[in-house]
Amino acid sequence: MTTRTGAFRIGFRDALSWKADTEAIARWAKEQSFAFLDLADDGDRKLKKLKELGLGVGAVDLPNRKGMIAADRRKRKDAVAENTAFMKRCIGARIFLTLMLPDDPALERKQNFAFMVESYGELAGALEESEAKLVIEGWPGPGCVCCTPEGYRAFLAECPSDRVGINYDPSHLIRMGIDPLRFLREFADKVLHLHAKDTEIVTENLYEFGHEVPGIYTPPIPYGALSWRYTIPGHGQMRWAEAFRILEESSYSGLVSIELEDARFCDGTAASTQTALRLSGGYLTGC
Repeated sequence: MTTRTGAFRIGFRDALSWKADTEAIARWAKEQSFAFLDLADDGDRKLKKLKELGLGVGAVDLPNRKGMIAADRRKRKDAVAENTAFMKRCIGARIFLTLMLPDDPALERKQNFAFMVESYGELAGALEESEAKLVIEGWPGPGCVCCTPEGYRAFLAECPSDRVGINYDPSHLIRMGIDPLRFLREFADKVLHLHAKDTEIVTENLYEFGHEVPGIYTPPIPYGALSWRYTIPGHGQMRWAEAFRILEESSYSGLVSIELEDARFCDGTAASTQTALRLSGGYLTGC
């Protein structure tokens, strides 16, 4: 399964509301012609099973991310050692994914930024040894140090390695009000992996609640807030065909990984999850 523009291979991330074992998910993925799985947890253990089943491996999450951005130097050193050992165990993995969420979100961003640069600089040798690359997902969680153009620009300037790049996930940019295509035009040459997840801006709620304060009587939308929600590709604001065109022109050769966080499909059942993945894959093959 590939995209129409760029012929990028399509797979999905295994952090699913459909709680099945890795083997069952992988067998279903192969039946549906998905090319690979991203591994969110226990990647070192699951890799072997995917290889046995003949399914590709996409990105593998680093296990200790917050420790990489901790004020305690010993904690940072331990996180670097743990992540280095993990990468060595993940034989065959070529992309590792991280989030730049600090151990203490209350610290000044400049402080956490400095910790981040130090730790990931120390991880660079392990990336070289593993012949792997690191991608940063820009989920704007508590205290996130690298999720905006400013943050990515600053970090990539401090760590100018061809083994460090971006996991492009337009859903996060859209919810923050950042133009996802402008971002892609600036950073296309640093994009090494892609999450296919969209965001719908709920305009009526945007008028009713704005961005800044919670509702009095109205709860946030699951997998969203009051004025936005994550969706499967094609159900939100993103212009996917244009994004793939930009990536094709920049000689992108990576993967397109569906990340399912759409409340309309995340009811915990296999049927809903599989429907969402089939719809997402079908849409992306036409883009």
